[in-house]
Amino acid sequence: MGIVRLLRAATKAFTDKIRCGIRSLVYFGNKRHCPVCNRDSGKFREFGIVPREDAQCPHCGALERHRLVWVYLKRKNGLFGGHSLNMLHVAPEPIFEELLRQRLGSGYLTADLNNPRAMVRMDITDIRYPDDSFDVIYCSHVLEHVPDDKKAMREFLRVLKPNGWAMLLVPIICERTFEDPTIADPAERARLFGQDDHVRNYGRDYVDRLREAGFDVSVILPGDFMTGEEIVSMGITPAAGEIYLCRKWLSQTTDHGFNMHSGNYD
Repeated sequence: MGIVRLLRAATKAFTDKIRCGIRSLVYFGNKRHCPVCNRDSGKFREFGIVPREDAQCPHCGALERHRLVWVYLKRKNGLFGGHSLNMLHVAPEPIFEELLRQRLGSGYLTADLNNPRAMVRMDITDIRYPDDSFDVIYCSHVLEHVPDDKKAMREFLRVLKPNGWAMLLVPIICERTFEDPTIADPAERARLFGQDDHVRNYGRDYVDRLREAGFDVSVILPGDFMTGEEIVSMGITPAAGEIYLCRKWLSQTTDHGFNMHSGNYD
């Protein structure tokens, strides 16, 4: 049995090396740069149910929204400034998980309702942590799966510390949010909402839902903190969306000089 395991391991290592070599040839070049893995490629991969060209990093798998968020976190929010922070990461993306754990150590907590890889099982409409538990909350492309998203938003607000911040990202599909809780058929949900496990399409009024929950919200666009050249080279297309930065307190500025109401940097 030991020899069989060794042969399988060797075969897998050889196959992985071949795949890596092929990938390097197919995506050779430097027209695109992924800030998550810090590697170049000639182009990004196609990705999506409705395929998007130039979307996914061939090296680490980062999508448009991941690249946008990572640049923002590194440049503008002090997450990696050496401070001791407690961060809640809901439905953790594998490409971020290890990077954030390395930087935050014991202050980093992953949570998910169904994924056994997460550190704790969590229903975000009923978070079993005390008020003011976390300095940072990151939850991306989750709320469109949650029937009572407004309750989840209120729970995030409750467990966020004063002066803390949350990034609560969703796909914006239409002008006004469309939802119908009576629609339970997976095929009908897929037709109306794009996936059979989605329960709504968010619109531009998403920011109003966050504010109704009690957050002070800034909508941050790629051009607010990236150059045009960077936006192109990193493949930050409209599919990347916008960053919704949510604070528990109402203030004109943060300690980092970002004007929360205007969306401009001082």
